[in-house]
Order: sequence, then structure tokens, then C-alpha cells
Amino acid sequence: MSTGPAFKRLPRAVRQQQMLDSAVRIFSRRGYHGASMDEIAEVAGISKPMVYAYLGTKEELFVACLHREGTRMMEAIAGAADPDLPADERLWRGLRAFFGFVGAHRDGWAVLYRQARAEQPFARELTVMRARLVEVAAGMLDHALRAEGREVAHTELEVVAYALVGASESLADWLADHPEADPEKTATQMMNVAWLGAGQLLRGVTWHPPQG
Repeated sequence: MSTGPAFKRLPRAVRQQQMLDSAVRIFSRRGYHGASMDEIAEVAGISKPMVYAYLGTKEELFVACLHREGTRMMEAIAGAADPDLPADERLWRGLRAFFGFVGAHRDGWAVLYRQARAEQPFARELTVMRARLVEVAAGMLDHALRAEGREVAHTELEVVAYALVGASESLADWLADHPEADPEKTATQMMNVAWLGAGQLLRGVTWHPPQG
């Protein structure tokens, strides 16, 4: 009679998500180097060989976690930012979806923003994700400007979009460390900073350094 652990049979897709859930949790708490496949398998309630069979090496597993969490985040933002909405409401809903994701998936954010950034092999994944966020933000700003009958050079839009994304990422990192903080309130605070500045831009008001 076998004395090894018995594992409940589950559909492959369900089992794979279970493994990714456990991996995200462990990677977020231990870091890439500190996490072990043994612990990930134990938390998932499966055998270590099964983790390798489904998701490959530790590096491949980490990349799979990045892809899943990044896709979840981008889908949340894209689903909330309806292009038919007024410009301010579109930006607000995008920010609310972004901070809502961070609030609901703090471990996922830690893997995306902290662990991936700290490990050179995965920095490219983070760069690609940030580029997609910047593209979405620039598109929202461009839409708002065109609605006001104004056009701005792509480079200028890109600079503002990078600033918006960078500020939002920093605030999201703060949110991840403060579970008592309300994601929607945090989004509102970011919206006040972003939209007041964007409002000036929409009216063509810009700041110039003093002469001399």
C-alpha cells in the first residue's frame, strides 16, 4: 500500500492557477532567490514534480506569475476605461481599477513591482508592462486633448504619461504596505493630483522657469 500523499484530481487549468496562486504568495514574501519549489508545492498541496511538469523551472514559474498578474492588471484597467466616457471619468475609472487591483492583489503587486524590478533577468518583463501602462495613459491624455480641440506632440504626451505612471506606481507601492488604506480613496487622491495638472494642460497653461 502506498504511503505517499494523495492529490485530488482537478482540471489542468484549475490546478495551474492553484500553483500560480501559491507561487505568487511565496515569491512576494521570500523573494525570487529565497523562494523554494518545495515550499511552493507544499502551499499548493501538490508534489514538486507536478509543479515542474506544469510550469517548468523556477525561472519559468516566476515569469508565468509576472505574465498572469500583469495581464490581470491590464485587463482591469482596459475594462474600466471606456473610450466613450468623458475624459476625466475615463482617467478616474482607469486609476480606480489600477489601485483596486493593487488593493485586491497585494502579493501580485509585490511580485510585479518589487521582486521583478530587483532581479535583472526579469527587468525586461517589468519594462514591457510599464510601456503598456504609459501607452494607455498617453492615449487617455490624447483623447482628452482632442476633445478640447487641441493636439500635443507625441513626445510631450509621453513625458506626461511617464510622470503619471511613475507617480501612480509609487503610490500603489505605498498602498500595498498599508492594508488599512482604501484603494478608491487612494485613486481619488491620485486623480486630484493628475487631473488638476491635466486640466491646466487642456487649457494650454504651462509653467516656464524665470528668466535670468
